[in-house]
Amino acid sequence: MKYHQINNSLFIKNRKNFASVMKQNSIAIFNSNDIYPISADSTMPFEQHRDILYLSGVDQEESVLMLFPDCPNENLREVLFLTETNDHIAVWEGEKLTKEAAFKTSGIKTVFWLQDLEKILFEMSSYADTFYINTNEHYRASVETETREDRFTKWLLEKYPAHSVAKSNPILQRLRSVKDQIELDLMQHACNITEKGFRRILNFIKPSVWEYEIEAELLHEFVRNRSKGFAYTPIIASGNNANVLHYIENNQECKAGDLILFDIAAEYANYKSDLSRTVPVSGKFSERQKSVYNAVNHVKKEATMLLVPGTLWKEYHVEVGDIMTSELLKLGLLDKADVQNENKNWPAYKKYFMHGTSHHIGLDTHDYGLLHEPMQANNVFTVEPGIYIPKEGFGIRLEDDVVIQEKGEPFNLMGNIPIEADEIEDIMQG
Repeated sequence: MKYHQINNSLFIKNRKNFASVMKQNSIAIFNSNDIYPISADSTMPFEQHRDILYLSGVDQEESVLMLFPDCPNENLREVLFLTETNDHIAVWEGEKLTKEAAFKTSGIKTVFWLQDLEKILFEMSSYADTFYINTNEHYRASVETETREDRFTKWLLEKYPAHSVAKSNPILQRLRSVKDQIELDLMQHACNITEKGFRRILNFIKPSVWEYEIEAELLHEFVRNRSKGFAYTPIIASGNNANVLHYIENNQECKAGDLILFDIAAEYANYKSDLSRTVPVSGKFSERQKSVYNAVNHVKKEATMLLVPGTLWKEYHVEVGDIMTSELLKLGLLDKADVQNENKNWPAYKKYFMHGTSHHIGLDTHDYGLLHEPMQANNVFTVEPGIYIPKEGFGIRLEDDVVIQEKGEPFNLMGNIPIEADEIEDIMQG
């Protein structure tokens, strides 16, 4: 891994929190992700399943974690299974975790090789009544591929049909949405890397540069700061490309007078950041562009102030919609008749701002979190309003990542990243 080793106190605490709400005499099982094939002998870069990572820190394929807090055999209350490493693997693939390294990473004392899993699980199952299985129940999930976790669950339920089954996901949704200080520090580090990349491209952008050249500059800066790279597929959308919300081709020339909408950010240690900025190719906004830019920035500031403990997700978005409607009226994009005659299920402002304002962020860009429950301290949200005007050939989105505080306004993890229009212009023209 490129990142510095994470203090294992985080994973010890995470397991303790999970175990504290498990049913009596139950075992929770978590699998790593597969390495996914492309074709021939090519594979996708490995990405660890966030749940086993959250609970153990193990960032390696073919790993299994089992938690059994009530096990009469104290040595089997926390168990890791890893692929046995050897000299051959070390030469061809690089070092894998030894049992000693796994303990240092996770704080788990009992580590077996994967070949012993069925034997050890049989002993553990004889003491247990319930298995916690791990299913993906994120509200945005759309999974067609059968995962390693899915295959294991099928095998487990066929092998042990008399055991009860419970779900680990609702527990993890609640736990993972509230960040530990170690997690916040890792996310701040990811945001700091993102800042370095953004400042780099402000001095690089000029008319006739290509979107992919900007992408290359960002990737260079991210990787040289120990990131794997982009936290998600980057959007570098000049001109009217900005009005395609998930434009990822990044293959067009940036032209004088146009704006470039960026939705780009770095990851660090698997924790994500998520940044949107919009900048002028020529280094200076037109009067109209700046008016729309400042309107979006105003909505962002007002929306941020609403992110406090107790806020309800649906009500928050209604309030932000009202703020956006007011700005669109001032810009002449809407008139009073548009608002009076609007469909309440698709308000008038949605013509120019059609996506949500905020989502949880953490180990996943769209992280776990229970949207029907009130917001609470140490939830981390994006704030990302936008105005998109195809007829005028530009779109503007601004986004920061903020931490809800016990009292007062949220803490902005991206507070050092330039956002005011005048500051953007000063840097680009400096």
